Amino acid sequence: MRRGRDLGVEETREEGSVSTQSALKQVFERTERALAARPAVGRGADTTVTARLRDGLACEVEAGAFRLRADLATVAGGTDTGPSPGGLGRAALGSCLAMGIVMWAAKLDVPMTAVEVRVETESDASGLYGVGDVPAGWLAVRYTVTVESDAPEAAVLRAVETAEAHSPLLDSFCRPLDVTRAVTITAPAS
Repeated sequence: MRRGRDLGVEETREEGSVSTQSALKQVFERTERALAARPAVGRGADTTVTARLRDGLACEVEAGAFRLRADLATVAGGTDTGPSPGGLGRAALGSCLAMGIVMWAAKLDVPMTAVEVRVETESDASGLYGVGDVPAGWLAVRYTVTVESDAPEAAVLRAVETAEAHSPLLDSFCRPLDVTRAVTITAPAS
């Protein structure tokens, strides 16, 4: 499901480039008004992502119309044919932050010509392999935002901080979530 279309918001693109700041601001404000008028429109399940094991540990990941590949490095038993799930998680956080910063910069009229978000994590592989009392997940997440802008520093920081405060993935990484599981067992095809 593409919520933008559900909100009556058209996608805005210019030939060969990202939407202009003015166009992004229009889309942002139109979506903001639609959600204020009908909050229920913004609620619901997001597009399902399905991961299917293919070769060894490599997975084909289907996200709507898009196909990705995830794998592990050869030293971890994979074939190194795609980014690791951790790499995809870092990519998701970094891209979510970068997009949010550009959206909020447009809303706040802060010109930006480039945004880069570098995400690093610390982990201990012992957790993955059940060795010791170590968390299986990341032990720390750090990110660095680099913005190219001729706006005053205070304005740029306001846009970045506002985007962080409203980042869906940063929020998801920072608070506990309800996680449920269902298991279906089928017989192998003959």
